[in-house]
Amino acid sequence: MTTHSTDTDVLDVLVTDHREALELVAEIRSATSPQSKRDQADSLISELVRHSVAEETFVYPVMKAHLPDGEQAVQHDITEHKQLEATMKELEGTDASLPKFTELMNSLEATLRDHVQSEENEQFPNLRQAVPHDELVELKSKVEAMKKIAPTRPHPNAPNSALFHILVGPGVGLVDRLRDKLTGRST
Repeated sequence: MTTHSTDTDVLDVLVTDHREALELVAEIRSATSPQSKRDQADSLISELVRHSVAEETFVYPVMKAHLPDGEQAVQHDITEHKQLEATMKELEGTDASLPKFTELMNSLEATLRDHVQSEENEQFPNLRQAVPHDELVELKSKVEAMKKIAPTRPHPNAPNSALFHILVGPGVGLVDRLRDKLTGRST
């Protein structure tokens, strides 16, 4: 019989996503060719969009329900997601050989690091205390499933809500993945 106390949960998955995103940022910074930077930036964008959609769909409702300042924390996080989306949208259309690309990466990294810090140092520990472990383990499978069908491109004008992501997100994700395939975009 599996003991639930050792099962990885949704917060473990999200922390891993954070680490992988920050590693991609470092790889982009150390890449020497514009094409390599572009490919890695496209992968980073895709991963961050999927992560954000899954988080907004399944984790934020739990934060609102279980944290004393849940509504405020979610609004803060959604504001950061909107900032990241706007930066990613601009980054998506910027030639990796231009100084503007580096400026956008600096902006994206600063917002991402702030977002990761507040989630990992404040919100996630509070969720671990407030939410039963079995529920966090169950959320892991939902988040992982959503990441497979979520959009891969930023849509800064779309609502950042669970309902939107559940009803419209899979269709947008399908179109994004088709565009990725047709253009040879790294995801």
